[in-house]
Amino acid sequence: MKKLELPYLDTITVKGRTYHYFRKGKTRVRLKAAPGSDAFLREYWHLRRGRPSAASRTTWDRLIASYYQSSKYKRLSKGTAANYRRHCEAIREKNCARDVRSFRRKHAIEARDALQDTWSKAIERVAVLSILMRHAVDLEWIDRNPVVDVEKLSGGAYEPWPEDKLLAFEAAYEEHSVERIIYELAIGTGQRFGDCISMKWDDFDGEYMKVVQEKTSAKIQVYCPTRLQRFLETVPRSGAHILAKNRTQHMDKRQVQKKVEAIREATGVLSGKDRLVPHGWRYTAATQLADAGVDMRDIQAVTGHKTLSMVQKYTAQANQKAASRRAQTAREQSRNETGKC
Repeated sequence: MKKLELPYLDTITVKGRTYHYFRKGKTRVRLKAAPGSDAFLREYWHLRRGRPSAASRTTWDRLIASYYQSSKYKRLSKGTAANYRRHCEAIREKNCARDVRSFRRKHAIEARDALQDTWSKAIERVAVLSILMRHAVDLEWIDRNPVVDVEKLSGGAYEPWPEDKLLAFEAAYEEHSVERIIYELAIGTGQRFGDCISMKWDDFDGEYMKVVQEKTSAKIQVYCPTRLQRFLETVPRSGAHILAKNRTQHMDKRQVQKKVEAIREATGVLSGKDRLVPHGWRYTAATQLADAGVDMRDIQAVTGHKTLSMVQKYTAQANQKAASRRAQTAREQSRNETGKC
């Protein structure tokens, strides 16, 4: 069993049986529910907040527990569900026994602004708050969702990595390191970070990589550029997955992220005005294709986006740049033909 990592939680094994205790100051209480279950977390947070279980029935604790049991949550992809759960638990830690009915629009804005240094996390937090508030409406705890139309933070966006930052990253990783493998897979195939981590050796036939996109469930086959083909030929195989944790499992996403973060920090793109994120490698692949004059539908065949509008979002800058060159070149040619300078 994976060890639970929660403050004030003691795990004791006696004669082969494992027990969990909440211990803080003079308080020592055994948690009886199954470790990691919603009931276990409710027990833990009630004890940590120092409030009895018989609190208001419209608490954040109960709302989040109810949302986890909803069909909407259970229909989420594994990656999306895990991401939502991280935000839900952060919200639960801060609010737990507070009454959902007292939540106001200003509180959502405060939560957003508290995360303004990481704009993508701020956007996700507001989105999850809105989802929880919609669930509260469905439960008839409140009449309206107070998070509707809360303005997103400006100044942040996923960006393709500029050439100098790509070269800096490449100079910092080792030959067959986890950082290089995830980088080559993401840049080469144009797929999302999590989908690259899930890739198996059986998915690669020497030219094409089979991908089942976690976010959309789309099944696609992506032709791998020569650089990626040659690189994969040199990567040692230690399991079924290209990024193998063991013989049957792939590495944890967070584990891979931490390794990439170390290089991002070393190259100056982990935070601040020059911040770049691994999802930008997907934008990089799409932008490089657009720069090469590839048709949007062919770019869509690589990235696996369901709509051309999403591809346009990824390639807008490259398309604008190419269009400006065509326009200015035509302008010059026209003026040269008429003898005007």
